[in-house]
Amino acid sequence: MSGALSLEGRVILVAGAAGGLGSAATVACAQAGATVVLLGRKVAPLNRVYDAARAVGPEPVLYPLDLEGASPDDFDELGQRIEADLGRLDGLLHCAAEFKGLTPLQHTDPADFARALHVDLTARWWLTQACLPLLAKSDAGAVVFAIDDPARNGSPAFWGGYGLAQAAQVTLVPMLQAELGEHGPRVSGLRPGPMRTGLRGKAFQPNTDLKAKPASAYAAACVELLSAAGAAQRGRIVDVLA
Repeated sequence: MSGALSLEGRVILVAGAAGGLGSAATVACAQAGATVVLLGRKVAPLNRVYDAARAVGPEPVLYPLDLEGASPDDFDELGQRIEADLGRLDGLLHCAAEFKGLTPLQHTDPADFARALHVDLTARWWLTQACLPLLAKSDAGAVVFAIDDPARNGSPAFWGGYGLAQAAQVTLVPMLQAELGEHGPRVSGLRPGPMRTGLRGKAFQPNTDLKAKPASAYAAACVELLSAAGAAQRGRIVDVLA
């Protein structure tokens, strides 16, 4: 994916904005002209991303929220505040993720399993559901799910609730798009190649993980799917290899 892409005048919500892909995509969206709403759990990391985005684009907006503990009402309030403060929402990028490390399913702590499924799937859907009415008012509303592919690493084994949530999102993207129709908000999935992030570092030794690329290598693909150029990918999972 390449080319001059514009998000000028758009408002983009990035969930997991302080993470590897989330922070890189936030800066890329700001550079493309978007006002980015930074959603994340911890204020200090969000502030660092805020500074980086502010240096290259419109002033971002901070919205600290713990996805694990947030309720549907919390996500509804987020949507209402975005509409009240910014007047619109044009894109939602899901980058937030929960992964403890590689563990056999039969030895996985039940709480860790439930937490991964919730943050990596249920909370993503609750946030999407809360934002859909506002996205439907945009002339180019888009939802993009960043989806991992554990099988690319040679085996789907040991990825637990995190791996199951990734597979579920592969089903969710075309299902939701079919329900929204060709005139509703666009829904797509971005499946990047191996990324050098903190999450991946829990599964692979960085000094031997030679396939991993920096998260910034996939930031432009996020911008493209959120922009008008992503219309051709409606309802699809897009594989991107840097």
